Amino acid sequence: MEIARIDPPDVGGEEEMLLAWLDYHRATLELKCAGLDQEALSRQSVPPSDLSLIGIVRHMTEVERRWFEGRFLGEEIESPYQRPDSPNAAFAEAAAGDAKAELAAFRAQCARSREIVAAAESLEQRAPRPSGRRLIQPNLRYVLVHLVEEYARHNGHADLLRETIDGSVGV
Repeated sequence: MEIARIDPPDVGGEEEMLLAWLDYHRATLELKCAGLDQEALSRQSVPPSDLSLIGIVRHMTEVERRWFEGRFLGEEIESPYQRPDSPNAAFAEAAAGDAKAELAAFRAQCARSREIVAAAESLEQRAPRPSGRRLIQPNLRYVLVHLVEEYARHNGHADLLRETIDGSVGV
């Protein structure tokens, strides 16, 4: 599958820039995973960390779902990766997954998130009720900025993981 990563514009409105940067980071994570098999994608970083590329993909799928559907729309969501028996299953159980299915789920969740943003009234639209550990009631702007930050941090991890797998740097 061809992964298109489009550089964000140099000039634009706030929403245009936030959405462009978010899509740029989504594509960057996919590029970090491109061409790797299940074993490489599941390879964990330096012990005791259980960080892996597919773990990051799973985590970001969950972050997209939790912030856009759970917090912004106020929907009740189930997490396959945060269970009482394995609260960090996205990473701890990475080798047990199916990388192709996990990447497809990531793409589908990103598409769902884009639909939610497109349907929003404005960046000022707030979640219908407080949620999360701090019981915040974020507006769409907060959610988008948070997602850009979350991707930027984890794409830094992905850079290092990919380099340890096959020496690839950049992208």
